[in-house]
Amino acid sequence: MPDFLKSAFTPSAEISATDVALRLIIAVLLGGAVAWVYRRARGPAASQGSFPGTLVLLAVLIAMVTQVIGDNVARAFSLVGALSIVRFRTVVRDTQDTAYVIFAVVVGMAVGAHNLWVAGLGLIVVAVAAWLVGRTTGSGIAPTPAWLLAVRLGLGPEPETLLGATLDSHLAKRTLISIETARQGAALDLVYEVRLGGTAEALLREVHRLEGVQGASLKLRGADGE
Repeated sequence: MPDFLKSAFTPSAEISATDVALRLIIAVLLGGAVAWVYRRARGPAASQGSFPGTLVLLAVLIAMVTQVIGDNVARAFSLVGALSIVRFRTVVRDTQDTAYVIFAVVVGMAVGAHNLWVAGLGLIVVAVAAWLVGRTTGSGIAPTPAWLLAVRLGLGPEPETLLGATLDSHLAKRTLISIETARQGAALDLVYEVRLGGTAEALLREVHRLEGVQGASLKLRGADGE
């Protein structure tokens, strides 16, 4: 290990500002490496949105937290209590994504706890394991991207009766995720998570032609943080 890194990763009661900055910079670099492994292993369609950037930030934040805690048990419990009030609305849709969250957390902890070799070697081993998993299970193949289809209907026929046949002819998969009234109860807003079986243009064209449809929109899921 270079001499300028040895001082930064030598346990001590007092940590200089230079050492802290160096550890955080390394956390950024290794967090970026985690995000790169995620993109390569999961494919471009699965890694859209802010998730890769979140992995980088997690690595840096955990490195900071680890340095703040140090060997102080009371401080550790205080931070756990403070962080327990944080709530996240976004649900991780794939179990492998959860593994990458833990990956970023562990890398950040290793850097913050001055265990650079653990972070570096762990990064290499996990990258190889992710590549092997992708090769053997096909998880590295980019899946069909998920879209959100929003349709506004006038009150009248059942939504499934009106939309079902048209949607099934253009979609590989659909799931109704929300339904609510609009225009003071004169209309219904339905939102589907869908996998396209054809083109987006053809789907919207056919939906707009249906009698009773007041409007429809289609957007890629995760494009705006959803």
